Amino acid sequence: MAQVFIIGAAGKVGRHLVEQLATRGHRAVALHRRPEQADALAALGGTPVQGDLTHTDAQALAAQMAGSEVVVFSAGAGGAGIELTNAIDGAGLELAVQAARHAGIKRFLLVSAFPEAGRRKAMGDGFENYMAVKKRADVYLAASDLDWVILRPGTLTDAAGRGRVQAGLAIAYGEVPRADVAATLVALVERPQLTHRIIELTEGEQPIDAALQQLPA
Repeated sequence: MAQVFIIGAAGKVGRHLVEQLATRGHRAVALHRRPEQADALAALGGTPVQGDLTHTDAQALAAQMAGSEVVVFSAGAGGAGIELTNAIDGAGLELAVQAARHAGIKRFLLVSAFPEAGRRKAMGDGFENYMAVKKRADVYLAASDLDWVILRPGTLTDAAGRGRVQAGLAIAYGEVPRADVAATLVALVERPQLTHRIIELTEGEQPIDAALQQLPA
């Protein structure tokens, strides 16, 4: 069983991930920003750790990561503006990569964005900035010496997870329940041989393990 350090644990995908990891017997170390989030994360089976990506440095974050085998970055500004998007989705990811390297953690999973998200929908400058920041974050992680996987889910929904997805290096755009994104991350934690891959993910008909099994190792 692995110790997994989750950045963005209090988010919608993050909370599913904490609970699913705990259910599978892993230790989910759940980084959260606000003190009042700790009890809920503990109730899901996580080990809460308070921290703020915008008010820390790589050494301090590395100390909080100590003992973990995997880092999952699912943090995001959630549409709170360009400045915060740049600070969390952009600079925050770079900080987390640096911290993982300081902590000696090789495995790094990033929840990114599907390239077609919001296209032809007049989403505005904030969304265009979000997509540009996400792409730069992907480039930064892919250029690192970590054992990375970048997961690009389609439009996230709160529908119940079915454990059935479509996953591939390039697939048609679609929706996917947040619970199934979390379940895919759990499967990637348990499949360390799958590395240096960008995986697009939508709902589908294949069980998650089978969908990942068909990807090149």
